[in-house]
Amino acid sequence: MYSMDNKTVIVTGASGGIGRESARRFAAEGANVVVADVAEEEGQETVDLIEEDDGEATFIQTDVSSDDDVASMVDETVEIYGSLDAAHNNAGILTEMGPLTELDESDWDALLDVNTKGIWLGMKHEIPAMADNGGGSIVNTASEAGLVGFPMAAGYVASKHGVVGLTRTAALEYADDGIRINAVCPGPIETPMTAGLEDDQREAEIADIPMSRMGEPEEIANAAVWLCSDEASFVTGHPLSVDGGRVTD
Repeated sequence: MYSMDNKTVIVTGASGGIGRESARRFAAEGANVVVADVAEEEGQETVDLIEEDDGEATFIQTDVSSDDDVASMVDETVEIYGSLDAAHNNAGILTEMGPLTELDESDWDALLDVNTKGIWLGMKHEIPAMADNGGGSIVNTASEAGLVGFPMAAGYVASKHGVVGLTRTAALEYADDGIRINAVCPGPIETPMTAGLEDDQREAEIADIPMSRMGEPEEIANAAVWLCSDEASFVTGHPLSVDGGRVTD
């Protein structure tokens, strides 16, 4: 649908959930995909799934909160495939939730290190590689929590608001370099992150979604691939809600 033939794409957090489906969808559209994650076994499983479908993929173990790791990830990508055309900076975590005044400092630091610093580091190293190649496209995974507040989730909300702010700012700074930068903002999605919800929690989430269901990872992957494709050639700096209508303002 959105041809990515002969293009090279990095997907971080690609060992499962949204990242795995994004990597598979990019590969299905003809891209060479770098599967980046801290989890080696699960990341290689993503590569295997892509190769079973006759796609091209390589696993690079990466801690997105490490400048050295992210720099190496981009350098290895260019060394293997010759260029970098697109990236889906998707890696993210969710720690214990609770009132703001009761949050643990280590949880706060972990959220900001992975969810926000990880996005900054990704763009820091991806943008120069794309500029050398004449342009490219980046999609950052934010969240509906990057657009509105949610009680009992101050650290996560702060980290994802940071992603939206970084996305908007980077889009302005690098538009002249032919690099489009957008964010996808998922609502509740059927991923390992939501698998632990109790029945009453799941029902409450669904009751708050106008489309009366949780989303599937493939639906976020579809949005990410579209934003990276030439079909979205005049879209930049945009946080795209994919949440069944839960956040409309």
